Amino acid sequence: MLKLKFLIPTVLLLLGIALYLRGQGLDENIVKVDMSVREEIRVPEPEPAITYAYLPQYSHKVSYQRHNKLIEYLSQETGLSIRQVFPNTFEEHRRMVEKGDIDISFSNPMTYIRIANGGAAAFARIIEPSGSPTFRGQIIARRDNRFIHKTKDCIGKSWIAVDPLSAGGYLFVLGLFLDNGITAADFKEIAFAAGPGGKQEKAVLAVYAGKYDFASIREGTLDIVKDKVNISKIKVIAETKPYPSWVYAARKDLDPNIKELIANAMFKLSMNDPEQAEILKQAGIRGIIPAQDDDYNSIRTLAEELGLNNYQKKERRVKE
Repeated sequence: MLKLKFLIPTVLLLLGIALYLRGQGLDENIVKVDMSVREEIRVPEPEPAITYAYLPQYSHKVSYQRHNKLIEYLSQETGLSIRQVFPNTFEEHRRMVEKGDIDISFSNPMTYIRIANGGAAAFARIIEPSGSPTFRGQIIARRDNRFIHKTKDCIGKSWIAVDPLSAGGYLFVLGLFLDNGITAADFKEIAFAAGPGGKQEKAVLAVYAGKYDFASIREGTLDIVKDKVNISKIKVIAETKPYPSWVYAARKDLDPNIKELIANAMFKLSMNDPEQAEILKQAGIRGIIPAQDDDYNSIRTLAEELGLNNYQKKERRVKE
């Protein structure tokens, strides 16, 4: 009796499975796959081009949107194929320049003095939307923060900065604190925006959300993030002194003729030409002017004051 009790449901179950599979057409001829026969599929490599990279202070999307028209203009004006590439971090940007994976680097001055140690050379710098060839760092907090009104109020508070290598978003502000007798040990915490790209936005958002007491950002960032953050709820506590603006550098061993073609095309851009004005506005630039390595000696002085002496030592070794 016991066997019959289990036998009948089992037979009915197998019959049901067979009918289901037949209804699904799974009783059709089985195709056998010979796994010993394989074909290697190659990922197509990009066409040879001059590579152009914007230090990832903002998201890759913002970087692309800001510089795409400029790169199209440079390609048309020079006849060169130019492609924008997107490093994920400041450090990756630096390494790519040194390896020759980035031909034209657009970076902050603090990153520039590092890649210059590896042989990259400045040839152009920007005029900021303000009309100045310099820029500043800013300290921001929520407007309703009752405890932070001036630089010294930041002592004992939590600080979100952009990146350890960020100029306006960290090192300029660190220099401002040192000038006021405040060291890194005087803060409750110093954190850096996590993840690839978008670091300026993340620093602002972290303060807006109340996660940190104050942030350090590059001058001009609040205008860029105004579509994401109600910037009327943010106040600027202090600004650093001005430093030379962002810089275009050519990697070591880049053909000088290519650099000259690109530089000349950049210097032709004018706000007086409506089409070119749109290109410049989209990039957050008012103009591009010639630059040379010595323009960034004030940055090297700041790096030394901050104890970043390895920059100076590497630089001396290169020059020796």
